[in-house]
Amino acid sequence: MASKLDQLREMTTVVADTGDIRAVEKLKPVDCTTNPSIVLKALSTDMFDDAFADAIKWGKSQGGAKDGVVDAVASRLAIDVGEALVKLVPGRVSTEVDADLSFDTEASIAKAHEIIKAYEDRGIGRERILIKLASTWEGIRACEVLQKEGIDCNLTLLFSKAQAIACADAGAFLISPFVGRILDWYKKSTGENYTTETDPGVLSVRAIYNYYKANGISTVVMGASFRNIGEIEGLAGCDRLTIAPNLLEELAADQSDLPRKLSPETFEAEPKVEMDEKTFRWMLNEDAMATEKLAEGIRNFAVDLGKLRKRVAEALDA
Repeated sequence: MASKLDQLREMTTVVADTGDIRAVEKLKPVDCTTNPSIVLKALSTDMFDDAFADAIKWGKSQGGAKDGVVDAVASRLAIDVGEALVKLVPGRVSTEVDADLSFDTEASIAKAHEIIKAYEDRGIGRERILIKLASTWEGIRACEVLQKEGIDCNLTLLFSKAQAIACADAGAFLISPFVGRILDWYKKSTGENYTTETDPGVLSVRAIYNYYKANGISTVVMGASFRNIGEIEGLAGCDRLTIAPNLLEELAADQSDLPRKLSPETFEAEPKVEMDEKTFRWMLNEDAMATEKLAEGIRNFAVDLGKLRKRVAEALDA
């Protein structure tokens, strides 16, 4: 029998949740996704030593305020990682708008334009890139503008159906609901242990998937942030799943049967929700888990972005 990873690939597009070039070469995912944490890890390997040195040399040649130069170099390094991944996968690479812009629609749009131009300057078309935005109201509004411009977006840090509905209404190409982080919150909150069939993260993504299919919504559902292969198995058949290398390895080593759990042809009828800003903010406010995990996720990405900027600043001063 084929491995669970091979079986999964027959029903779901598998995405690598890593900037580890060697892991991507070995596991051969269709797409890759990045965030500040992944970029930091990639730059800690010797594979990006030359790119880092070149970026610092370039930064030292730039004029203007130091903070602006640091931001420009950090952005260049994120594109360096993205470019390396583009060369390895046949599909898309997600590149993240800075976490500290998560509540600024206009600045998020400007940063997205900067990212797309940086890739295009390297001969990489926008059809190979997804702009990654936090699923705040402001991030979703930035997505709406970018999608109309033909720039496809990946809405991340998504923990609730309210966010998913708003993203679909904005025409988002793809959403990334965070399965494992939802489970983390509930385990801490209730002290309970969960099976695959009771896992709140798995159930959340299943509910979003059903809503999308029931209402003919084309936005891609890509489950993310998995804690174990049971969560992945519980979402077999989802449009896409972005999976860390250690879990991909575990799936590749397992030769047992993998039943399909989700199918675009099998869903329960569900009425469409009319979403506006007031409704979005109220629904998010009523969901303590989603409110807390969204805020925490933005803070954590901002911390790692700060670490990257600090490393750049120190190198520029050396």
